[in-house]
Amino acid sequence: MRRPEILAPAGDRDAIAAALAAGADAIYFGLDDGFNARARAANIPSADLPEIVAWIHRGGARAYVTFNTLVFESELATVEDLLRRVAAAGTDAIIVQDPAVALLARALCPALEVHASTQMTASSPAAATLLAPLGLSRVVVPRELSVDEIRQYAAASPVPLEVFIHGALCVAWSGQCLSSEAWGGRSANRGQCAQACRLPYDLVIDGEIRELGDVAYLLSPKDLVGLDHVPALAEIGVASLKIEGRMKGPAYVATSVNQYRRAVAEAVGDPVVETPELPVDRASLEVAYSRGVSPGFLGGADHQRLVEGRAPRHRGLALGRVTSVDGDWVTVVADPAQQPNTGGRAIGVETPTGRRATDVSAAPAPRAGMGVVFDRGAPEDHEQGGPIFAVELAPDHLRLRFGQPGPDLSRVTAGDFVWITSDPRVTKAGERAVATGQLPLGRIAVSLEVTGVANMRLRVGARIHLHHASALLTQRDASRLRPEASIARVPSRDASTAFVAQLDRKEVVVTSASPLAAARGAGLTSELLADKLGAFGGTPFHLEALDTSALAPGLHVPVSELKELRRELVALLDAEVVRVERVVERDSMIDRVRLEVTPAPRRHDPTATAVDLALPEALPPLVVPLCRTDAQLDALIAAGAPEVELDWMELVGLGRAVGRARDAGLRVGIATMRVQKPGEERIDAHLAKLAPDSILVRSWGSLAFFAAGEPGPTLHADFSLNVTNSITAGWVAGHGVESITAAHDLDREQLLALLEAAPRGRIAVTVHHHIPTFHTEHCVYAHLLSTGRDFRTCGRPCEQHAVSLIDRVGLQHPVVVDVGCRNTIFNAQAQSAASLVPELLVAGVRRFRIELVRETGDETRALYEAYAALCGGTMLPAEVVRRAAVHEQFGVTRGTMRTLTVIR
Repeated sequence: MRRPEILAPAGDRDAIAAALAAGADAIYFGLDDGFNARARAANIPSADLPEIVAWIHRGGARAYVTFNTLVFESELATVEDLLRRVAAAGTDAIIVQDPAVALLARALCPALEVHASTQMTASSPAAATLLAPLGLSRVVVPRELSVDEIRQYAAASPVPLEVFIHGALCVAWSGQCLSSEAWGGRSANRGQCAQACRLPYDLVIDGEIRELGDVAYLLSPKDLVGLDHVPALAEIGVASLKIEGRMKGPAYVATSVNQYRRAVAEAVGDPVVETPELPVDRASLEVAYSRGVSPGFLGGADHQRLVEGRAPRHRGLALGRVTSVDGDWVTVVADPAQQPNTGGRAIGVETPTGRRATDVSAAPAPRAGMGVVFDRGAPEDHEQGGPIFAVELAPDHLRLRFGQPGPDLSRVTAGDFVWITSDPRVTKAGERAVATGQLPLGRIAVSLEVTGVANMRLRVGARIHLHHASALLTQRDASRLRPEASIARVPSRDASTAFVAQLDRKEVVVTSASPLAAARGAGLTSELLADKLGAFGGTPFHLEALDTSALAPGLHVPVSELKELRRELVALLDAEVVRVERVVERDSMIDRVRLEVTPAPRRHDPTATAVDLALPEALPPLVVPLCRTDAQLDALIAAGAPEVELDWMELVGLGRAVGRARDAGLRVGIATMRVQKPGEERIDAHLAKLAPDSILVRSWGSLAFFAAGEPGPTLHADFSLNVTNSITAGWVAGHGVESITAAHDLDREQLLALLEAAPRGRIAVTVHHHIPTFHTEHCVYAHLLSTGRDFRTCGRPCEQHAVSLIDRVGLQHPVVVDVGCRNTIFNAQAQSAASLVPELLVAGVRRFRIELVRETGDETRALYEAYAALCGGTMLPAEVVRRAAVHEQFGVTRGTMRTLTVIR
């Protein structure tokens, strides 16, 4: 059985220290140069990186740098320089979103491991197979996969998997969230998440507002606690269990790392190494930070459990409900039937929202000094809270006394929920962990081999096993790799760091100053040598094994020399731990990599057609509308559109739509799902059987499916592949893709820079659309219009109703369901890039796309005819914008939330 690595988050030095003290196997962090998905974290100055990596390595852990954002064309040189510095510092791996970063890293320093971030949306083994040639040594799977789906993924993946096990959940698929761009003028794909999922929304059903009481945070999921799933994931053989939290403090990091380290040890049968100063009860996990507890998607979809909707921020641990307030005293009763569905102790009881409470928490007895908050379902309305001054316990209730500083008890009423939000024990444990982790001791295992015969010098070889491999082995399995018969096992200070798969061994040798002489007594026994040579206290090392099989018995050297040998060993081993042995290319590799991955123009292909041979400027521009309803398709047929793309909610209706469009003489394209999970290749197979003229490819898995098949439909890549630079564009084009829709993260200047460097004529541009703000596995329809946990039990309310969400400024954002029962929340306001069209034509763009959501047939025809006239040169951009009544913007240029008006 493989022992999964425990991967800890760190936003600053204190978090790194806490992670090391708690026993993390690896630590991931970002640099303050940017290009990481947590730009608001403190992050690490890149000038300090060599020191930070050496510190982490001395702590027996690996160092991963997050490089998990998209890269614009103008930034490629900056990225290349930063990659050199990251590699030269001895960083073990980078975590990347953009294929261009992986390709540049592979060219600059093949020894630097590359892990595919969850931001890459590598959601299936087919995606991993497609992406593996980028040089990947690991894939971080999306948080939306269940344990069963991860098992299926792992069985077919060519690279090891990393799984999120604890922390905050994004409601949208990572890499597929555009809410920050649409409403905040900044991009989550660039590390600038505005957390629009944590804002309140009203629900609109078929045009009518549905009252939900105190449930307003409809897109704010509870936090993930995956402790119960650790054994199954270890059995599957995942390489790493990842803890989310680069924005959180050292108490959270130390508490979570310690508990998952223990859980892994128990799961694989390794000794559990106690860290007495760190709490091990589950309640501490919730107090350290929690928006409520759930298993996320690890147990499968449960739309009733994932989102409760009463609060978007830290709640902690559910304590009970207020029954009365008397002066400075508040009486609280633990009433399971009244607990909100965010950690209540009852199973199967009705909650205030009419759904079932399924989470189980064991609230500890409150103590003076703990912090509480009083929750009346209005978290933005000056919630009251503060530290407890005294506690009185009774069999059926408890009384809490408050003082100053403390809550305004005049604002606390019977019925308020009470949460434990802080515990001095957890906070102090984090502080102690920071102090301990500044100089992590004894975490690197050392194996000693002592050899010698009379009249020769004593020889001591020391070998360390560093974490320079993709996954760990259990001690039980690692012992099979060490067949030496005469090895004295030494109890490990931290057994979790003893061995790694594909052992990366570093060895040093020292010899005694004096030759070995006959001993008067027992001589150099294993016990004596372990005591004098292996006494590594106060250093990063501990003695794991001692081999004396090649040492003749009855020999002696002075004890003082043994101690000196130990000091020499420590100095040499420490140098080995921090030594960086890798070659980093100094010349720029950007042009070379771009040339290697970009396919040659088809005009050099002897099988190319006359259209293939034409330069982009010689081809007429084409406006390609994507429609979602029969009325829209009918309007496009009537308008004489030559080509159409179809994105239907269900496959039967899609088949009929394909037939109608084909009968009308249109070229027909079909959009794949935006995400392909394990087993969903069958949906792509069904799309292929419909024999469309083209496929709009929206996921890496779908690209793998259609690129690997027999010559079939033309492939067009959609915006969801997140192409923002010429290297990634060339790599995608190299998989047989005819056109690539530019990512929505680009503004005008960035788009023009991409067009200048990318294969001419291969970039398509969406000139009219409602930005798909959230693409989520969580179904709003099932959650709020049914009691079902998934598509099998929800009753499919999406087939009878149309749902929208109203934001704080009154805009209605449509919620649309795809064939995989995933929801896309589209921006209320359509967005146009009409004014850019003349420049785009000059830059060689010939494929212009418009996307429809809930437009009527009349609106659809008017939009299509206006953009067709614009691209044909018979209508000016201003007239198009006037007729379409849209907000004119392309990409991330400014916030739009407060300036838009509602358009269908």
